Amino acid sequence: MSISVKQSLGLVVLSSVLVVACSSTTTRPTAEANLPVLQPDGGAPADVSELYRSIGLLAAPSPLAFVGKISSFASAYPDTTLVLASISVPNRALTFTREGDRYRAPYEVKISMSRGDVEVANVNAMEIVRVGSFREINRTDESVIFQHYFHVSPGVYTVSVMVRDVGGSRTATQQAMVSVPSLSTGRFSTPLLVYEAAGRSRLDSAPRLLASPRSSAVFGRDSTVAIYVEAYGQGPQLWRDSASLTRKGTLFNGIVNVPISAVGVGIAQVSFTRRDSPDSAKAPMFVSFGEDIPLMSFEDMLGYLRFFASSTRLGALRTAPLERRATVWAEFLRVTDPIPETPTNEEMQAYFSRIQQANIEFRMDRTPGWLSDRGMVFVALGEPDQIVERTMSGTMSATQIASNTRLQIWQYRQYNSQLVFYEDAGRWRLTRPSETEFLSLNSRKQR
Repeated sequence: MSISVKQSLGLVVLSSVLVVACSSTTTRPTAEANLPVLQPDGGAPADVSELYRSIGLLAAPSPLAFVGKISSFASAYPDTTLVLASISVPNRALTFTREGDRYRAPYEVKISMSRGDVEVANVNAMEIVRVGSFREINRTDESVIFQHYFHVSPGVYTVSVMVRDVGGSRTATQQAMVSVPSLSTGRFSTPLLVYEAAGRSRLDSAPRLLASPRSSAVFGRDSTVAIYVEAYGQGPQLWRDSASLTRKGTLFNGIVNVPISAVGVGIAQVSFTRRDSPDSAKAPMFVSFGEDIPLMSFEDMLGYLRFFASSTRLGALRTAPLERRATVWAEFLRVTDPIPETPTNEEMQAYFSRIQQANIEFRMDRTPGWLSDRGMVFVALGEPDQIVERTMSGTMSATQIASNTRLQIWQYRQYNSQLVFYEDAGRWRLTRPSETEFLSLNSRKQR
């Protein structure tokens, strides 16, 4: 995965240059139960930034969406804490222009930490993202990551983040109250989901890592997530299964690999506990089915895919044992992905976009729009090439439609077909011949 990263070190209390050390280890965590929260049925929040904020992250909605996380680590001084601010921006949120045979997008990030009316620390950076192909411009994953270290005193701060798309003149801001702890003997750092990390061996250095500010994973694509954690003291024992972190100089640190199969789909907390002290720490995370696909349970997902995949494929998913679900789902994604070399299933993303659009355009009373007759056709077959409206001038006995009834005729040139809807007490329904034809078309089209 191509990732643009900016990492810098801002010194507020200390003035020395920090040195980075390298190392890592692996242990096992305990994952709590999942709590799916987003549904594409029109009644739940469609803005995924609400989900990020619900698990303690900074998050701004589209069109300039970003997610931020504040993490704390011990420093060499008891009255100072090392704070990492990490910001994730998808390529799609930025405005790219051609630069020779590549594309570039400048962006600006401002981060400040304040106590009351006093600004204690800040960074203002101008960065440029460069990609090699037009396809990368529309990436929705965690493709741009900005990181900055601060040294501040323990306490409660107001953290303000501003991200500006320079080429498109769009700006997004978020603000949150953050408690920066004093991390002495017997304490944990903030557990942080990472793409990579090299544990430090001295408290007067900074961890060399690449954070995952979104704290998320994709079910079926990612087999594990990596969590970097530090423990401070002489000899901590971690987790309920008595595994331990490795000593690195004056502290303990390591990478914990969490199997996605143990987490499942939804929101989870990975809990860290010690035997030598009462301190504990939690790493919030959520596992979804992919970027731009609403978060839901595995069972709900199968229901939503009724017009996407055949009953045979859905049956294989439905009967898969819990420990095999991630593997079976990964195979399902592989065989239904029209562009397997990309990290997302574009056809499935388009399918759920149509569900959300159908919920807006075709909603009927308490029935979600995508389950109305017009909604089902739109979701399964896509936008019609042409819609013709007219009023019946005579009775159609084959469809039992009387005269003076309004009709809508949806024409699909790709299938050499037209489907007829008639208005019945304010609802648009497929005629019986068109319903039969739709079921046949969808059966042939399904993956």
